[in-house]
Amino acid sequence: MAKPLIAVTMGDPAGIGPEIVARTIDDEEIFNIANCIIVGDRKIMEKAISIVDADLEIHLCEEPEDGDFRKGVLNMIDLDNIDMDEFQYGKVSAMCGQAAYDYIAKSIEITMAGKADAVATTPINKESLHAAGVNYIGHTEIFGALTGTEDPLTMFETNGLRVFFLTRHKSLRDMLDDIKKDRIIDYVQRCTDALRRLGVTEGTMAVAGLNPHSGEHGLFGWEEVEEIAPAVEELKSMGYDVAGPVPADSVFHQAALGKYNSVLSLYHDQGHIATKTLDFDRTISITNGMPILRTSVDHGTAFDIAGKGIAGAVSMKEAVRLAAKYAPFFAK
Repeated sequence: MAKPLIAVTMGDPAGIGPEIVARTIDDEEIFNIANCIIVGDRKIMEKAISIVDADLEIHLCEEPEDGDFRKGVLNMIDLDNIDMDEFQYGKVSAMCGQAAYDYIAKSIEITMAGKADAVATTPINKESLHAAGVNYIGHTEIFGALTGTEDPLTMFETNGLRVFFLTRHKSLRDMLDDIKKDRIIDYVQRCTDALRRLGVTEGTMAVAGLNPHSGEHGLFGWEEVEEIAPAVEELKSMGYDVAGPVPADSVFHQAALGKYNSVLSLYHDQGHIATKTLDFDRTISITNGMPILRTSVDHGTAFDIAGKGIAGAVSMKEAVRLAAKYAPFFAK
């Protein structure tokens, strides 16, 4: 079978993205499972290849089909949008913020056109985006806007544990306002559809509890009694294979052992702590509910070590591996 073609963004040029991309493309295992086309700036990639001492030559492409997918070749769409006289590693920069956005937009464009099978993204810097006047909080919001998706679903996967998020970038106080029956029903329905599109058709989805011991029937809060449990019961009556609320101090462990096929985490850190404690480097973000598939590392630009050649690429390799794994299912 033909290997899936993954569009890989270079990320913020001032961060570790270019280095981990170079290490990933130089990896034998990645070469064996996927063809990759890098969207970025040739000058920065040349520096990164030199910094990490990768055995790669750059092949420039106008389109992904022009790629030379042999071992040792880094295929690249060069947007040529970095002025090397102004460039500095590890610095917030409007130029780099705009460049990072442009790489994302181009990767979405070619994947929406069917020229690539999925997108794997590297870190961007929110301050640099803001300095460039790019008014999105992060990757998910950019992908939602550019693919016409109102509310993309974020799913983390690590070592078989899958975690969805009912809420993401909100304070804990504001998050409580979103713990509503109708929202939970909507998310479980859409998360179930997303899993099916990824080929996961068997198993039970667990809804995490919010309060200690899932509230102990109202002793420690009423959200489970008034919103979460009624949502789960209504979903069951509709035929969904769902359980909950399951206390958050055990549900992720149980899912990691295979009792549940996924968990709906109610807020950002609840699910992030669980997945990253299990395996920080292999916690990969998968954006579902869009016309295209996107995977991503779940670490930052690491400005403090950018350009030093010491950044590990385990997470980037895993992001490409999962993109290749799920792309054939997503295409159906």
